[in-house]
Amino acid sequence: MRASNLDPIRYDWRGSVTNSELNALHAEAFDHHLFDDDWVDQLDRFSLGWVTARDGEGLVGFVNIIWDGLVHAFVEDTIVAARVRRQGVGVRLIAVARDQAAEAGCEWLHVDFEDHLKDFYLGACGFTPTSAGLMKLR
Repeated sequence: MRASNLDPIRYDWRGSVTNSELNALHAEAFDHHLFDDDWVDQLDRFSLGWVTARDGEGLVGFVNIIWDGLVHAFVEDTIVAARVRRQGVGVRLIAVARDQAAEAGCEWLHVDFEDHLKDFYLGACGFTPTSAGLMKLR
């Protein structure tokens, strides 16, 4: 899937991804040191699917969609490389994920986010605000 003829970024549902490239993108996006997480195993075990975004240089975006196995899907880890931010990559990742979750039979797509991402999720991506609760465990 391509966003447009002018957009050189390719968006793929359940696109191939390696642990090393996803760990590197995650560290960049969330500004933490590089972990050695086994993303491939986690995606296979817990995800309805995920969307990858790639340009000629590699992985530039990713979003994971986890689910309850029935009608609820959940956005987890929307990440975009710094060099392509503010170009609609995140919005397109969510759009592909939304369409694929609906096609899989999900009725609801949930997202939890920090206040500074309100304009992105509620404005650009079309989510509706709801009341929710959060409990810190550690």
